[in-house]
Amino acid sequence: MHELAIAENIVDTVCTRAAGRPVRRVTVRIGALTAVLPDAMRLCWDLAATGTAAHGAALDLDLRPAVVFCRACRTDQRLPDMIPLCPCGSADVTVTTGRELHIVSMEVA
Repeated sequence: MHELAIAENIVDTVCTRAAGRPVRRVTVRIGALTAVLPDAMRLCWDLAATGTAAHGAALDLDLRPAVVFCRACRTDQRLPDMIPLCPCGSADVTVTTGRELHIVSMEVA
């Protein structure tokens, strides 16, 4: 469950930036290709935030789909799974979205 390590890192980061002020809300952007499970992330967030300035803070997840640009058919295609193949059958693709994993914003008291 890599979500726990990710949640701990996010909690550490926002608590450092909050400089002792209580954290009320954190928004994290997560791409589909990161293999982060939203329900697991929310559970791990609650565990990681316990006893910190982020305890009780809301976690908002901005989930992004996996999208590739196919050089064969010259189109952007949304991936139905984690396999980077265009529906045209080509593997000559560039991932344009889906690998995101970062803090978008935080709200402190």
